[in-house]
Amino acid sequence: MKKDNTINWINYLIQITADERLTVWHIALLLAIIKIAYIQNDKEIIFVSRSKLMFQSHIKTTPTYHKYFKELQEFGYIKYTPSYHPAYKSTIAFLNFKIIY
Repeated sequence: MKKDNTINWINYLIQITADERLTVWHIALLLAIIKIAYIQNDKEIIFVSRSKLMFQSHIKTTPTYHKYFKELQEFGYIKYTPSYHPAYKSTIAFLNFKIIY
C-alpha cells in the first residue's frame, strides 16, 4: 500500500509559492506535473507528454509552454529528459523535493 505523501506535496507547494521568480504560469505547470506525479503514485521519475501538461496547466500556446517549462529547469525545480522515440514518453524528475516521513 502506498504511503500518503500529501504532507510532502503541501510542503512543496509552500516552497514554490514563496519563490518570487515564479509566475502563475510556472505554478500552473508545476501543479500539472504534481497532479501527474500523484496519479502515477508519487514516483521519483514521472512520464509526461507536452500535450497533457499543456492541457492540465491550461496553457494554450506552445511558445508560452516552452518558455515557462525551460525556466522551471533553469530555476532548478525539475530535470527534464526528452524522449525522441515516438513510443516512449519523456521524463521529469523533481529537484530539491524533500520527502518527509
